[in-house]
Amino acid sequence: QLRQLFGSAVPAFPPKFYLAMTKSMADERRLQLEQYLQNVTLDSNITSSDVFIGFFRKLQQDTFKIPTQRAFLDVYLADGSNIRLDILTSDTAERILEVASSKVGLPRELIKYFSLFFFQDDGDGALSVVKKVADFELPYVSLQSMKELHCKLGIRKWYMDPSLDLLLMDCRASLNLLYMQAVQEVKKNWIKPTEGQMQELELLQKNVNKAKFLELVQKMQFYGYVRLDPCICDYPDEGCSADIYLGNNEINCCIKLPTKQTKEVSFKINRLRSWQVTFLGASKDGEDDTLELRFEYNDSGTWQWIILYTKQ
Repeated sequence: QLRQLFGSAVPAFPPKFYLAMTKSMADERRLQLEQYLQNVTLDSNITSSDVFIGFFRKLQQDTFKIPTQRAFLDVYLADGSNIRLDILTSDTAERILEVASSKVGLPRELIKYFSLFFFQDDGDGALSVVKKVADFELPYVSLQSMKELHCKLGIRKWYMDPSLDLLLMDCRASLNLLYMQAVQEVKKNWIKPTEGQMQELELLQKNVNKAKFLELVQKMQFYGYVRLDPCICDYPDEGCSADIYLGNNEINCCIKLPTKQTKEVSFKINRLRSWQVTFLGASKDGEDDTLELRFEYNDSGTWQWIILYTKQ
């Protein structure tokens, strides 16, 4: 169906094996199918088409046996408040974002700067963004399938260039969203103000001066970055723990060395040429699944693989 609509823009589907497959053949075909799906989703015309959305809508509902019916869905803002929406279980993330944005007064032309995310706000104060919700994903269905993770659905900005804030600060609704997220990230220790900057932020927050608060926080370390959960890396030595920040065209790692010292390393995106994510199965303790992220990086003219491990 996609080929009928988009012709050669659709990549060739991986050929089938008509005889019994060995394990290596099955692994090869699995990788080919993953690559096919990744290539298909690079074209926004395809992913926004009725054929594509209809296929994945049916797939999600059939997999988790959730029929189309009316339901309530809570969408959380960064200050902890929530908007309760009356939806259909088959509504896509794109549709739910439009409805939620309308509820907070966000103009249609500014919606593209925000997105829905699944996140965990743990009782110990940690904030963990699980993933961005794909436009064609059904958030109600996904939440039902991730119950054991105790996820919430929330609105967050969807860009990593802080200069874009200027486009949004003239609108009260978008200013409020940016302000709430900045306050949350300072509180959760994502952003690193100095002691003096922290005092200024507290005064501006007390006086509810949102624009000045954002102007100040934009100057601070890791503003506009996404912080990932702590993980294990093999740089500079195997088994080092690291805090990872993504933003400003870099992967920034705060690495705890065996000597108990902390080393900050920045891997620039323009010096990275390939990356892979591999599911390694259960960890040694048998309690968590482990993902491996490896990327090939040019370090002083030499290409080397950097590996990060994270438990899910």
